[in-house]
Amino acid sequence: MIGIYDYTVLLTYIGFASGIIGIINAFNGNIFYAIVCLMFSGLCDMFDGRVARTKKKRTIEERHFGVQLDSLSDVVCFGVLPSVIGYSLGINNPFSLVLIVFFPLSALIRLAWFNVLEITRNSSTPVKEYTGLPVTSSALIFPFIYIFKKILKSNFIYLYAIVLLIVGILFISKIKIKKPSFKVMIGFIVIGIIELIFILVR
Repeated sequence: MIGIYDYTVLLTYIGFASGIIGIINAFNGNIFYAIVCLMFSGLCDMFDGRVARTKKKRTIEERHFGVQLDSLSDVVCFGVLPSVIGYSLGINNPFSLVLIVFFPLSALIRLAWFNVLEITRNSSTPVKEYTGLPVTSSALIFPFIYIFKKILKSNFIYLYAIVLLIVGILFISKIKIKKPSFKVMIGFIVIGIIELIFILVR
């Protein structure tokens, strides 16, 4: 079979599967489980690169495959899934469908540009900052606003739509985002746990 199937890509495969399950749940109206899948995909993505780099003497093909695989998975998990959640919440009239398409398109453009930079940069130079908001930020942003669903009730879809628009624009903007350190990543996990607790208690 073509492709790579060792431990270096396992988390990416698991995260992608979680994204697909999230999409299915969103279409079936199970928004809570879709949000949980989004968060779990984010957790997998947070560590898949670190796991891959533990393998010494990776071939060029293995490194490039990992980069492409990660971005393709991110399009689904952090681009398509949040849009499908929005569609299932009620952002589905003809006008708002433009927004539903815009968000994953912005994620696609952001990731394609990231891949171009990865190919052209000196591989020995570590990445210190990103251009544009990383698409994986969806795994924290949308669970956070979901906390307000019961408070805003029918008006929640307007908040969700506005956030889709703003985050989509930030994906393709030229803002510089410092690459998070390991401590910051642990902080993101703590934030995610707190978000999940708030969602459950509400």
